[in-house]
Amino acid sequence: MIRNMKVLKFGGTSVGSVESILNLKKIVEQQDENVIVVVSALGGITDQLISTAITAQNGDEKYKESFDKIVIRHNEMINATIVDTHQRDELLKKVDGMLHELGSIYKGVFLIRDLSEKTKDAIVSYGERLSSTIVATLIKDAKWYDSRDFIKIQHKAGKRTLNSELTNELIIKTFKDLPKVALVPGFIATDDVTGEVTNLGRGGSDYTASIIAAALDATQLEIWTDVDGFMTADPRVIHTAYTIKELSYIEAMELCNFGAKVIYPPTIYPVCIKNIPILVKNTFNPENSGTIIKDKIDNNQKPIKGISSISDTALITVTGLSMVGVIGVNRRIFTALADNGISVFLVSQASSENSTSIGVKEDDLQAAVDVLNEEFSKEIETGAMFPMLPERGLATIAIVGENMKHTPGIAGKLFGTLGRSGISVIACAQGASETNISFVINKNYLRKALNVLHDSFFLSEYKVLNLFICGVGTVGGNLIKQIESQYDALKDNSRLKLNVVGIASSHKAIFNRDGIDLTNYKEQLENADESDTTKMRDGVIGMNIFNSVFVDCTASKDVAAIYQTLLEHNISVITANKIAASSEYDKYIKLKQTALEKGVKFRYETNVGAGLPIIGTIQDLRNSGDKVLKIEAVLSGTLNFIFNELSESVPFSETVKRAKEQGYSEPDPRIDLSGTDVIRKLVILTREAGYKVEQSDVEKHLFVPDSYFEGSLEDFWKNLPKLDD
Repeated sequence: MIRNMKVLKFGGTSVGSVESILNLKKIVEQQDENVIVVVSALGGITDQLISTAITAQNGDEKYKESFDKIVIRHNEMINATIVDTHQRDELLKKVDGMLHELGSIYKGVFLIRDLSEKTKDAIVSYGERLSSTIVATLIKDAKWYDSRDFIKIQHKAGKRTLNSELTNELIIKTFKDLPKVALVPGFIATDDVTGEVTNLGRGGSDYTASIIAAALDATQLEIWTDVDGFMTADPRVIHTAYTIKELSYIEAMELCNFGAKVIYPPTIYPVCIKNIPILVKNTFNPENSGTIIKDKIDNNQKPIKGISSISDTALITVTGLSMVGVIGVNRRIFTALADNGISVFLVSQASSENSTSIGVKEDDLQAAVDVLNEEFSKEIETGAMFPMLPERGLATIAIVGENMKHTPGIAGKLFGTLGRSGISVIACAQGASETNISFVINKNYLRKALNVLHDSFFLSEYKVLNLFICGVGTVGGNLIKQIESQYDALKDNSRLKLNVVGIASSHKAIFNRDGIDLTNYKEQLENADESDTTKMRDGVIGMNIFNSVFVDCTASKDVAAIYQTLLEHNISVITANKIAASSEYDKYIKLKQTALEKGVKFRYETNVGAGLPIIGTIQDLRNSGDKVLKIEAVLSGTLNFIFNELSESVPFSETVKRAKEQGYSEPDPRIDLSGTDVIRKLVILTREAGYKVEQSDVEKHLFVPDSYFEGSLEDFWKNLPKLDD
């Protein structure tokens, strides 16, 4: 058996451009030990080969244009990468010969208007044959081997499977004397009886590499691709996702089966049983350590390793009273689907046995429903079972980690986190191994669910809060400045990332789920479309983003009126606006109850005492069993300021003006002078102390006559000097 050798597989993106194929050359030539290099077709060529064949089958002469593009692509790659003139000419001659054969096959398809499976397999084989021939010439001292000679497929029960025994025997024989670099086309194979060209299916180049590595007892299988390895989640959805350093074979298999398209799932099995590690690395970033997949993980502390998802999910619920206690119903379900080539990736069954939900790809839904309705047609006709119940527009998420079985409460935390975010679970499944918890949700909530779970299970580097700030006056403007100035400190010291995703003024609003640049938010607002409270509310809810917090920095009654709707949509509300907490008692209680039921926050600490923790302190006193009997307080900073400023040289009207200019009073000072602001604060404090009160229960004795509060704000300023004396 050959020792001290590795198998390196390079995917389509790794041979898809001049830059990537030169990176491949450098990576291979730096290897110290003997290597077998398996390559895919140039990126995108397999799809192009198939589409050209279909065009020819349809009798469309445009297949020639498509074929010409394939020829040009390969010739350009050769001219750009092979420097030696003699080598280049020899390679072009060899490649032109293969392309001529391919062109003849296309012409035949065009003439007879027929594309059999056999012909299609022959056509797609040229992708890997051409790319591997180019790479074999590019790499110094590389020797090309034809995988059709040793990868053998057998037909059993109408399905193509690997003839493992024959394949292993031929691989050992072929590579008995291994050169420094052996070059092998991936994906393609031949029938073990007829010798006709066939293949291992999509992703088959990974499988080719794994088969060879296992047969030869390689020290390691390396999969070179266009990502740094397995990620904790899809980085296109979760910007904080990062590379997983180590995975077990089981964890990698689970992630692959649920949408992590880093490795073709069957790749793992051959090397797993031989305990050969798999290293996933990035051709474009070879310095990155990548992800190592092996039997035992050295540092396996985290219960959750990664989150994966399938977006185009559909559910079929098979239900009926006749299913209870009857043996063989599930066998009939899965046999009928398997016989029709329909794959099931999730099964959820009630313990009462009267219903079973199965997850299939959305493209297979109608066919699956038809098959099952036919299978159980007699039972449906007699009413013993109901017609199949299909559901579209769903997504499946899986959280994966072998350590979950050693960590109590994972499922509880999972469903609690989803519930607090307003995400309903439609179906779920978990095996006794506790390596994977899978569940189905509405597809519209996929992004939100992935983000909130990634954040909740500490897979994210930071705790993220997505803020919608309403009001850009004194309070809102200073809050935005503070967030901007403290952004880095909060990330570094508290691992907290405040992501401002929405800002609204009285007439305009801007939204950006990736975060708004706070350095120029004023200019962005000026150029934004007109908005109002309804549009703002719909924008906040419509973003459907995780860990959402609405921050109200206004004194607007209209803005306060949308709190209830926001809380019902699992959006926390933080407010400096006193109107909601001092409104009708029933509304106030409903807001608090809704926040409690939805698992979100309704906070209004700054309603009384500005930055002093008064409301929180009263709540703590009550929670510890104390009863508040009496509160004494000076509650108006505005009135304090006015009476401190008032003197023989500074008239009353001037002090009120200064209070507004210096930010002590409300934007409309009449709210302070009429006692409205103090009454609201008194009502809030009294309610927090445990008493049911309304604003009408407060006595008020004003020093400014009621007539001054009538009319417009302009009238108020005009008449105010009359009170100076």
